[in-house]
Amino acid sequence: MPRFPAGVDLAEALTAAARRLHETSTPDSTLDIAVRLAVDLVPGAEHAGISVIERDNRCRTLAWTDEVVRSAEDGRSGGERQPYWERLWTAPVAEVADSESGEGEDTLSGLGLRSVLSLRLRADRRRLTVLTAYARKPRAFDETALRIGRLFTAHVGIALESATVREQLTEAMRTRDLIGQATGILMERLNIDAAGAFDSLVRASQRENVKLRDLARRIVDAHNAPDGR
Repeated sequence: MPRFPAGVDLAEALTAAARRLHETSTPDSTLDIAVRLAVDLVPGAEHAGISVIERDNRCRTLAWTDEVVRSAEDGRSGGERQPYWERLWTAPVAEVADSESGEGEDTLSGLGLRSVLSLRLRADRRRLTVLTAYARKPRAFDETALRIGRLFTAHVGIALESATVREQLTEAMRTRDLIGQATGILMERLNIDAAGAFDSLVRASQRENVKLRDLARRIVDAHNAPDGR
């Protein structure tokens, strides 16, 4: 059964989980909270992780509740993905009822993980982002776990998109401010107007094959150094 506090039903638990997810400040913190909430919300779950899986078989674990998850998700022989993940390219859910009775899942059974419930968070042509719940007993995930898992991943997906947009906007504002500072420094140094200073910055960026943001940071850092001019 889900480990909700006494007197709390599913709708209340999901609402509380969504609130916690949306209170995070970065995508990384959203993922860290999500794996811990998955263990609390999904019936049968004892461990959870979130990974990105590439079409070329590369895989990177982004968040995990404990080291057994990292071993399960990063410990594939020959660098191959776990076979159940392959199903997530065409289906939103992939399950392993008992790792000791399936082929290609020796890593799981060797870690004492018998049941797996993987749910797709994001997908495009090149990569998947998946949330996976694990349990140490076989057939731990029933229809209720599947239903709650899918509802929860919907909330995680929305919160992750929101956190990503916030982070991008924050970075854009920082970049704008940095370029503005660099432009001001060039105006003073070269005795030119704002348009000429910005044009000079763009030309230097292209000439040196350096991102405009990185070049602006270099100029600002040099100007702020103790012997900067």
